Amino acid sequence: QKRLVESGGGLVQPGGSLKLSCVASGIDFRVYNINWYRQSPGKQREMVATIFFNGVADYVDSAKGRFTISRDNAKNTAYLQMNNLKLEDTAVYYCNIPTASLWGQGTEVTVSS
Repeated sequence: QKRLVESGGGLVQPGGSLKLSCVASGIDFRVYNINWYRQSPGKQREMVATIFFNGVADYVDSAKGRFTISRDNAKNTAYLQMNNLKLEDTAVYYCNIPTASLWGQGTEVTVSS
């Protein structure tokens, strides 16, 4: 069964860090580009970061310098390391593989003092 499962969300203070994980199953993970999206209440889902099959990464401007996307093909896992978190980073974060039409269930990140 093809699926994505995110984990690692939680409550963190401003300036703190979290590392999200996305574990894939049922696919040849290494050939796919992987996206991390987020959706805040009342807002549209936005793409935060992308890592291509060759390891090249790209980020939305608000994430540059703070977030790092990575992948471990041997573990079928993608990661999103988030540092210096801000209140506006509060959202549900989703892992996505567009060419496999896969979304995870999301993991909630709350940044609050």
